[in-house]
Amino acid sequence: MSDVPQILLVDDDRQVVRYLKKALEEGGYSVTATTSSKQALDSIQEPLPDLLILDLNMPAPDGFEFLKTVRSRFPYLRILVISGYLDGALLEAATLLGAIATLAKPVEPKVLVAKVREVLGRHRGES
Repeated sequence: MSDVPQILLVDDDRQVVRYLKKALEEGGYSVTATTSSKQALDSIQEPLPDLLILDLNMPAPDGFEFLKTVRSRFPYLRILVISGYLDGALLEAATLLGAIATLAKPVEPKVLVAKVREVLGRHRGES
């Protein structure tokens, strides 16, 4: 079993997925990425990834619906929400639905990697 943190990245924009996946992998993380929230929802199973990074502005199920479903099925899964939708105004709502951290898009690679390190470090030892 690897000690490299596993991240599931879900964003419907392929270019954003490539950009963020590259930044995370260069930061030392193992990343599984998808542009389909339905595919991501169907793929989440034990063992859970160490972190789910989710865009809010997604086709069905949208990011909020996805977040609520994942939170109810997997209450201990750590979720970082990213969004540029409405200039990030909906990020606060995401925390109320169970996101443990948020970032507004566009996000710089260094900022993303630093936030992921913070979130994973802050929650070390939880399952």
